[in-house]
Amino acid sequence: MLDSKYLLTDEQMLQFIAKGYLVLRNDLPLQLHQSVMNEIYHVFHEEGNPGNNILPRVPDIQQFFDTPVVKGALTSVLGPDYYMHPHRHCHYNQPKNQTPGGGQWHKDGFWSSMRSHRPWWAMIFYYTHDITEELGPTAIMPGTQYYEKFIGDRGETLLPTGKAGTMVLVHFDLWHKATLNVTDLDRYMLKFQFVRLRAPEYPSWNHQSKEMIVPEGTPAVHLNLWQDVWDWLRGERTARHGGTPSDAARLSQARQDLTTEDADARGRAADELGLLGEVAAASASALGLLLNDSVETTALNAAYALGHVGPKGVEQLIGHIASGTTLVAERAAYGLQGAGAEAVPGLLKVLEHKDEKRRALAAFVLGMIGPSAGEAVPSLIASLQDESEWVRRNAIEALGMIGNASGQVVPSLTKILEQSLLGETETQKSNDTYASNQSYIINKIGYTAALSLLRTGKEGDAKQVVRSLAQALHSKDRYVRAYAAEALTYLRTEEAVDVLIRYYRTSRWCPDTNKASTF
Repeated sequence: MLDSKYLLTDEQMLQFIAKGYLVLRNDLPLQLHQSVMNEIYHVFHEEGNPGNNILPRVPDIQQFFDTPVVKGALTSVLGPDYYMHPHRHCHYNQPKNQTPGGGQWHKDGFWSSMRSHRPWWAMIFYYTHDITEELGPTAIMPGTQYYEKFIGDRGETLLPTGKAGTMVLVHFDLWHKATLNVTDLDRYMLKFQFVRLRAPEYPSWNHQSKEMIVPEGTPAVHLNLWQDVWDWLRGERTARHGGTPSDAARLSQARQDLTTEDADARGRAADELGLLGEVAAASASALGLLLNDSVETTALNAAYALGHVGPKGVEQLIGHIASGTTLVAERAAYGLQGAGAEAVPGLLKVLEHKDEKRRALAAFVLGMIGPSAGEAVPSLIASLQDESEWVRRNAIEALGMIGNASGQVVPSLTKILEQSLLGETETQKSNDTYASNQSYIINKIGYTAALSLLRTGKEGDAKQVVRSLAQALHSKDRYVRAYAAEALTYLRTEEAVDVLIRYYRTSRWCPDTNKASTF
């Protein structure tokens, strides 16, 4: 049982929501860190980078992630049943690194068919030795996790440093880059990724206050977006402001500022209207125009404001998903998730749109709405036969997020997983229009179905689920195999354990076997 003192505080959670990172420290023996560093040094210099196999190659690394500090932080952000993703990497920053600038600002390749503003995913950057700015730590740009475009000089470059055991817990989509190692020492950083398996039903941290008090120092202020994430993590819908006589002046000023040439002022005005709630409903059409704003931070505020001003805001967002440009439609999708079940009827209509992009976005939002979108299950199951792979992927993931309360989800997921394995090849091509560069996932349909079964498999017929997952253990996609093995581990039925034992007999890893060993 995890001691609650290791869970994050409200202040830490709000920093994670607004700034996208937390710097924490594992107080482990220095000898353990040094021993791991020595093993990593040997592996890198004698065998090369082991990539995903860094953990079985250096198994003592697992001790870093089994501590109450790490478990408490991940439980707080991702829930108590979070999953360590099978993709992991040890970043080696060589001495006197001559790479110009140390690296390029980027977001990591993602694993769903769309990035999520809500923390379904997180990463940890872990340093096995004292890390200084001269050693070239991974730089992060606080508050940029919600932005598709890099904001350049508008953002702050932060280089987290500290003693051995320093770790940086980050929102999966935070912009970051490598920096120059100007010393004569090796710099190692372990990057591990983690997945949330279900939508929050209650706060999983040391939650004390319902009020959201946000930290300063972000590139822009996104009060409605942050409120959406804060309330979602607490398992609650964002309460709508009922309106007071004192709101009249705020409302008037915000309406005027929506059309100013100052982008920051437009963004603040949009945020203010969202905070005012339904009393700002008359501004819904004006907010809708801002979804196409050239400044992304302003457009995001407009999207989330529309999700908080009531039915007129939902109507605007649905309209822009259905008929706006691709960029506007994507922004509208993020805004709609905060509207909750109220958006479901409109999204079901968009799910029948002639354009695959619109259908896929509708499926994405239904998944983000989660269990309260249960009425969409039959339509999402029908979408599993959609001609578009992107639509099918989003529908599969949405079903996994909504859950099997209807009893229809798990049978549909097992069927689609089995179908995806037929004719699977190692060079399988994808027509996934949103994530066509995800070459690291060979079987995207099977990958997503296996993840959704990891989330819902316990809710269905165990024998049916085991049969499908047993087949998936032989997929040519390594991540399908990994998810299937984890889903079977979660099931823990006699049949599941038997399948796992037979699978592990042929896939056991010996960390002492390498190119120099003789036995």
